[in-house]
Amino acid sequence: MADRVTVIGWDGSPLTAAARAALGAATLVAGAAHHLALPEVPPAAERIRLGSVALAARRIAGHRGTAVVLADGDPGFFGVVRTLRAPEFGLEVEVVPAVSSVAAAFARAGMPWDDAQVVVAHRRTLRRAVNVCRAHTKVAVLTSPGAGPAELGLLLEGVHRTFVICEELGTTREQVTVVTSDKAADHTWRDPNVVIVIGGPVGPVGPVGPVGPGVAAGGGGWIAGRDPGTGPRGWALPAELYGGDLGEGEAELLRAAQLARLGPRVGDLVWDIGCGSGAFATEAARAGAAVIAVDQDLAACARTEFAARGFGAQLQIVRGTAPHVLENLPEPDVVRVGGGGAAVVSAVADRRPQRIVTHAGTRDAAELIGRDLTEHGYQVECALVQSVELDTRAWTETERSVAFLLSGLLPDRTP
Repeated sequence: MADRVTVIGWDGSPLTAAARAALGAATLVAGAAHHLALPEVPPAAERIRLGSVALAARRIAGHRGTAVVLADGDPGFFGVVRTLRAPEFGLEVEVVPAVSSVAAAFARAGMPWDDAQVVVAHRRTLRRAVNVCRAHTKVAVLTSPGAGPAELGLLLEGVHRTFVICEELGTTREQVTVVTSDKAADHTWRDPNVVIVIGGPVGPVGPVGPVGPGVAAGGGGWIAGRDPGTGPRGWALPAELYGGDLGEGEAELLRAAQLARLGPRVGDLVWDIGCGSGAFATEAARAGAAVIAVDQDLAACARTEFAARGFGAQLQIVRGTAPHVLENLPEPDVVRVGGGGAAVVSAVADRRPQRIVTHAGTRDAAELIGRDLTEHGYQVECALVQSVELDTRAWTETERSVAFLLSGLLPDRTP
């Protein structure tokens, strides 16, 4: 095992005295080509061109001497430190950090970033990174080959965002470009790059279009990322906050049960089909998920837009009739079917989301939906949900709601 392993961050600035001293004593240096070309790298040191960090870690673990790993930015922030410290390698490391590429990107843009979400986009995580960009007004995306600005822009089709693309930060080829998300695929971008994705949609797309303004921060915040205290406390909020007169599938207790079954979270894409007042869609968006709300009724789309704006929620509205309108929507993680019956549930199950919830007014309808979900490979649960509102002054019944709540879980889909 190496006698000493030092990880040095590099942001294009002159190396610190501590970094120079560690490099001067190194008998093995690992890094990208531009790191290994630094004049401070000892000519006699063994050099490893970083491709797979895990392979480099094995080489370092078997090295007898002093090792240095060079990495861009802060190597402890989505960097090589995590891999080097993994139990299978047994490496203890000292870290000399530099300015992270995310901090540098926001500095180039002249923007604060304590309210930004930060995600890493690889080919396997690109879809979830895009969902975060759908759901939040300021996101920094650490990209990779095959999951860069062009791919982000293509997957954000129908959702307007502004991209600040920072290429090769800290080098002589550094370049910062501002484009709209729909234009990002028209260019070839150099790696490595960081993309700052900002803003809510501006202007309609389709009959209603995506909605939800960016929320301007007044004064200082108290927590990095998304403030969890935004908006009223609680879930399945009263009908009055959504304009009253909700549909039969939007009663508070039924909505609470639907949210509990689906568990929307950051990185998910939620479909809300038959969005009605927008109550469910808005509350799923408040949980941090990306939401596409679908309804054929123009008034329902307008109510959903109003509800989302009222809570500062980011979501996209698509007006159309299910199941046909669903064909061109991006892959969902979880789906609520608020209207359309068994035919729509079957079309949704064909897309293989991990969880589906819906409701039925009769046992026969519930059995039909349950059989179809079972045939699609879902584990099905059904419960008869009854809620009775009481006037507590006289303890008399004011309203009753009864529905069959059905939920399906796809066992072979990763949660």
